[in-house]
Amino acid sequence: MTRPYRSALYIPGSKPRALDKARGLATDVILFDLEDAVAPDEKPSARVTLAAELAKGGYGPRMRIVRINGLDTEWGADDAQAAAEMECDAVLLPKVNGPGDLDAISGMVPDKPVWAMMESPRGILNAAAIAAHPALEGFVIGTNDLAKDLGTRTTPDRAALWTALQTCVLAARAHGVVVLDGVYNAFKDEEGLRAECEQGRDFGMDGKTLIHPAQLEIANAVFAPTEAEVDLARRQIEAYDAAIAEGQAVAVVDGKIVENLHVATARATLAKAEAIAELESA
Repeated sequence: MTRPYRSALYIPGSKPRALDKARGLATDVILFDLEDAVAPDEKPSARVTLAAELAKGGYGPRMRIVRINGLDTEWGADDAQAAAEMECDAVLLPKVNGPGDLDAISGMVPDKPVWAMMESPRGILNAAAIAAHPALEGFVIGTNDLAKDLGTRTTPDRAALWTALQTCVLAARAHGVVVLDGVYNAFKDEEGLRAECEQGRDFGMDGKTLIHPAQLEIANAVFAPTEAEVDLARRQIEAYDAAIAEGQAVAVVDGKIVENLHVATARATLAKAEAIAELESA
């Protein structure tokens, strides 16, 4: 994983002004949406609008993912056909229930990686098989739809979704794909957003999907290594390398044992910090 995925902002594919504004936003990923953010009577024209804006370019190093409508809808097949020709990095399919759904979409966009919305009970139960699909590059967890289907109540700790969230992280890590947490609906609640970002980060998520540009700063900060974490990572690597040079198998930093597994984590921390710095300087 060489690029950061701290923030993934949904942008309606039907709104030229929003699509243009996205070119200057500090988001790692843009989720160009042809599904929920576009009214039914605007969906055909949204394809044309989005294709034209993507062809103009100007999105810099931001990852460009197009979310199409489900293939079981009247718009899905046309969306997929259009997305196959768009200047985007990947296609996101909603409501993926199993690897068969990925077989269908990958055949329609053969030259692009596929991402899966994990937002149904069947999808969560099949997470490992979905993550193992050769066309899959990442998960986006749809917590709103998932909560609806499960019949759960919304609580700040999201306890009712822990099993689903952690199942997706386990599947993603087992098969080397990206996993992005669901949206936080109260976009003016900075304290709540930060808490949910921290929870997702601590669960092992790579980043947070967002519904408003005002959420970008918090997500980018929470999912980036802190200065203290970067400093510790450097000191762990230096101490371990010194220990190995002296014929020792472990080192001690700040009173704690440092073994090879800690060094692997430290190197990943530094690589992530470097990737963020490179992205932000582009």
